[in-house]
Formats: sequence, structure tokens, C-alpha cells
Amino acid sequence: MKEIYLENELATQEMAEKIGAVLESGDCLVLTGELGAGKTTFTKGLARGLGIEQMVKSPTYTIVREYRKGRVPLFHMDVYRLEEGAADLGLDEYFEGDGVTIIEWGKLIEEELPTDYVELVLSYQAEVNSRQLKIYPGPKGQDLLARIEQAI
Repeated sequence: MKEIYLENELATQEMAEKIGAVLESGDCLVLTGELGAGKTTFTKGLARGLGIEQMVKSPTYTIVREYRKGRVPLFHMDVYRLEEGAADLGLDEYFEGDGVTIIEWGKLIEEELPTDYVELVLSYQAEVNSRQLKIYPGPKGQDLLARIEQAI
């Protein structure tokens, strides 16, 4: 587990951009954090690291937003509102596809995730207006974790 303190929103985006720069097709990130923790802010920086210039929006009501104009496509998911039936949505096609997948609230569909994911846990520290980022590998996510640690 790696733990990083991010002093503001800009630092959050810059850290995410560094991570995005080392991601490859097939990589999967699970983004965990309470509402307002900075998950979409983080994803904006990640998209920049992938060379994506499109405006990144939260996929809260659409489940998946695709950004294909970059070094590697980005599939941004929010599965918070999925109660069941994740397997029926074909999410595995994204995991096995040609892009990077980042999933907000991804632990809610843990049984559907590839085993080589990395979980990024964001928590907002209101008293100092900063964020804490903790990085954990999934069951087989050591290679991805090593690339991320080298980048940051």
C-alpha cells in the first residue's frame, strides 16, 4: 500500500496525470471515495496523462463515458447506482478492450473486476482542505502497482 497526501485539487490532478502517463491498454483502476472526495477531479488528471483533451464529466447517470481521442482510450465508469446485473451490462468487454478503465465505486462490482486491477482510495480532509490517496493492488495487480509507483 502506498499513501500520498495531496494538498489541493491541482495536486490531485497532477498526481493523476503522472499515473495516466504510465497506463496501458487493459489497465483497470478502481476509484473509491465518498461523495466529494475528488474522484472525477482525479479522473480529469488521469485523462490528461493519457493525452485526452476532451472535457471529462462524471458518468453518474450514464454508467460509462468513453474518451477515445488520446494515446489510449479511457472508459470512465460509475457503478454506484447499479444494484445488480453488472454482469449483464457487458462491462467485461471494457476490461478486455483497447483502453484504460477507471471505475468509481468499483468495489461494488468486485466479482466482475479483472484480478489485475489497482484500487485508488481518495479521502477528503476537510479541516485542511486536502486529500489523501491510498493505492492498493488487486489480487494480481502488482505489475500495474509497480508502474504507478515508478511514475510517482
